[in-house]
Amino acid sequence: MLYFWHYLANKSLTWLSNVFTNLNLSDMETGYKVFRRSVLDKIHIRSDRFNFEPEITAKVAKTRCRVYEVTISYSGRTYDEGKKIGARDGVAALWAIIKFRFVD
Repeated sequence: MLYFWHYLANKSLTWLSNVFTNLNLSDMETGYKVFRRSVLDKIHIRSDRFNFEPEITAKVAKTRCRVYEVTISYSGRTYDEGKKIGARDGVAALWAIIKFRFVD
């Protein structure tokens, strides 16, 4: 089950990330990303937790390499099933999107 407010926050964060990176991703926070080693060698990651996704997205966009998106299946978890994201994580991701647009 995907909660409405989580869905709305995810879409908003993805939209803002797309604005700042000039990418056209459907889900920046997917957690599934694959890179060539040569791309990763150009990037220094500072973040952990939920800041990782906006940081890696912004830094990959700055390399101007081609970005392909592949459809995946997803089934949202409930808090009882182990969902650990909350409003504080959303604010941290928002800050990371803005920060990594201009840093590094």
